Amino acid sequence: MPAISFTQKGDFSKTLNWLDSLKHVFRSGILDRYGQKGVEVLQTATPVDSGVTASSWYYKVQNDASGATLSFHNSNIVNGVPIAIILQYGHGTGTGGWVEGRDYINPAIQPIFDELTEQLWKEVSKV
Repeated sequence: MPAISFTQKGDFSKTLNWLDSLKHVFRSGILDRYGQKGVEVLQTATPVDSGVTASSWYYKVQNDASGATLSFHNSNIVNGVPIAIILQYGHGTGTGGWVEGRDYINPAIQPIFDELTEQLWKEVSKV
């Protein structure tokens, strides 16, 4: 049976350099910019009674070896219940009733995610 052999010249330095250069895209503040935009649209979209939930939105950017993460949070928690979540999905009442939720988070934040995706693609394509 004839032997099959492979030879390889060079290394992956160009690929590794390109991947390394992508790090600046995620550390350039773009995630902070879109985090702030996201907080603004979530504050505007949140149903208002007292205004506490609407004003309790914030974001976090985490960079680690696996990549970067942008996440949105709401700090209005009453008796262990995250109010933003029960407004979104609904909740039972103390008397056995049900308060229907209102999908306000997804429609508000989706355009921000779409814009962020487009912007990140432009930044990555420049490298």
